[in-house]
Amino acid sequence: MGTRKSKLEQKVLQTISEYELIEKNDKIIIGVSGGPDSMCLLDCLFCLKDELKIQIYVAHINHMLRKEAKEETKYVQEFCDKINVPIFVKYADINKMAKDNKIGTEEMGRKVRYEFFNEVAKKVDANKIATAHNSNDNAETVLMNLIRGSGTSGLKGIDIKNGYYIRPLRQCDRIEIEKYCQKRNLNPKIDSSNLEKIYTRNKIRLELIPYLQKEFNPNIINSLNNLSNIAREENDYFNKTANKVYETLKIGENEKEIILDLKKFNDVPKVIKQKTIIYTINKITGTIKGIEKIKVEDIIKLSRNGISNKYLHLNKNIKVYIEKGKIIFTYIK
Repeated sequence: MGTRKSKLEQKVLQTISEYELIEKNDKIIIGVSGGPDSMCLLDCLFCLKDELKIQIYVAHINHMLRKEAKEETKYVQEFCDKINVPIFVKYADINKMAKDNKIGTEEMGRKVRYEFFNEVAKKVDANKIATAHNSNDNAETVLMNLIRGSGTSGLKGIDIKNGYYIRPLRQCDRIEIEKYCQKRNLNPKIDSSNLEKIYTRNKIRLELIPYLQKEFNPNIINSLNNLSNIAREENDYFNKTANKVYETLKIGENEKEIILDLKKFNDVPKVIKQKTIIYTINKITGTIKGIEKIKVEDIIKLSRNGISNKYLHLNKNIKVYIEKGKIIFTYIK
């Protein structure tokens, strides 16, 4: 008989099955910082690897932001050596890189992490990358997006599966994870920067959520995750519908230009128009980053008025205009 699984392992297996996160013979990169979440994920997948028939590898980044970083790197390396899991380590001076690129340290750190994960995946021919986001992270993301004025796409929070990125702990909460770490004697490292209230996410985690739990709803984490699930299901439905509508509207398509039928476009419901515009922009540029909601509304107005030869510049690369019953999206590289 095999060892009895913990409740967290059972929940992770259920999430893997429900969302088809892992298949037999997958090679999986696990992003590990040394904190409770990522150590829980590493240990859990290590315990389940024979049952799941997978190979696992660890990618660890030393951001060189705190004096404890060296100790965290050593801890992760020693843990991986003990369980005989290959580890890849990168040292990156995030502060310097952020200044050089004129962006925030959080954004720079995230960019470097995901680039490194992809780099390691190519090196070992891995087909999945697992990160340790949990249900608390998701609730914080939903609140953060809500505060920033996000649309419904922001309310869906952190995807459990996004391409080859998977999040097996997404349905586990922080308390479950900490209990697992304690029971398994993992002794994870605590990132002191998570206790600093200078970052928006930390303020939400340390101040806003505890206040909401105390004054309004002790189960606010569950409520936000339920909202996230509903938003995700609705978003998926509208995206699929918009993709089908796009095919009926499309007159022409190449790498520099997409042409849609103006009359047909004006006949579809507004929410589908919005999703179709976003789908079209993503189709021609490969991203919707930096496309504001007001720009999408401007395209809808332009189309409704049907004024020819009036150009809208969504950014320096994308131009949209009306001409002879057509909506033309032009991509300038």
